[in-house]
Amino acid sequence: MRIVSGSLRGRHINPPKNFRARPITDFAKESIFNIISNHFDFEGLRILDLFAGTGSISYEFISRGAVIVDSVEKDFHHWQFIRKTAYQLNLIGLNPIKVDAFIYLKGCAKEYDIVFADPPYDLQGIDALPELILLKSLLADGGWFIFEHSDKYDFSENQYFLERRVYGSVNFSIFQKKNIS
Repeated sequence: MRIVSGSLRGRHINPPKNFRARPITDFAKESIFNIISNHFDFEGLRILDLFAGTGSISYEFISRGAVIVDSVEKDFHHWQFIRKTAYQLNLIGLNPIKVDAFIYLKGCAKEYDIVFADPPYDLQGIDALPELILLKSLLADGGWFIFEHSDKYDFSENQYFLERRVYGSVNFSIFQKKNIS
């Protein structure tokens, strides 16, 4: 995998071959980041990357200027890889956190500009993620929740739903936190 843009553009990150994570394709990553860049200035953003896996999304946000990226991953080997990569690349502001994402969400008191979640597609309970994130004070007003999921989910009826993007088998539902009267 490679970092698509920013200060680390073109840098290749090579997780061990035995990793169980499903890394996002460069095409899907580049496409979703183009959409984000049309709505946000990356400089100074506060990001939460849930189910971080290889850390690909976290590295991309840091490379583009995000000031804080909390990278949540419960698998010890994945978390250790993210931690090691952040250290090797001197990625100030990238905070690898080893905990289950659902537990993190329950206790989190921080506010983020963007929350990105890429859970395993077959993980039980992922259909509840939009409500868990959008009904808490987790997102800043105008902030986005970007949810990567399989095509079996349709969140278009959610009051915060903004749009859905499909890149091959990769589906992104984008939600925007706004005051709804």
